[in-house]
Amino acid sequence: MSVVLRVVLIAASLFTTLYIMKRIRNSKAQIEDSIFWILLALMLIVISIFPGIPVAITGLLGIMAPVNFLFLFMIFVLLVKIFSMSLKVSALETRLKNLTQEIAIRNKEEDEHEENNEK
Repeated sequence: MSVVLRVVLIAASLFTTLYIMKRIRNSKAQIEDSIFWILLALMLIVISIFPGIPVAITGLLGIMAPVNFLFLFMIFVLLVKIFSMSLKVSALETRLKNLTQEIAIRNKEEDEHEENNEK
């Protein structure tokens, strides 16, 4: 792994961690969601400081270059994150639909109750 790539990974990881911490302090990010990004940034820092780790994994998996392993690893991690986010969105859409239906039922019952009182 080249020195330039290592420096870029460390800088990007530190910037990401600081940015996420700032967002948490300003209450613009939930801690549960931010933990993923902080752990990912720390993992990239470890890989940057100890380049032997991706080199060894690259050799075990038969990948041609450590950079290719890093790209493959990042794609996999982001796909897992997207999948978990799509599960959350699906659950929220179901909850929103149920809440909308409950509100519509309550409004209809209130309207019927008001019509009965007017008669």
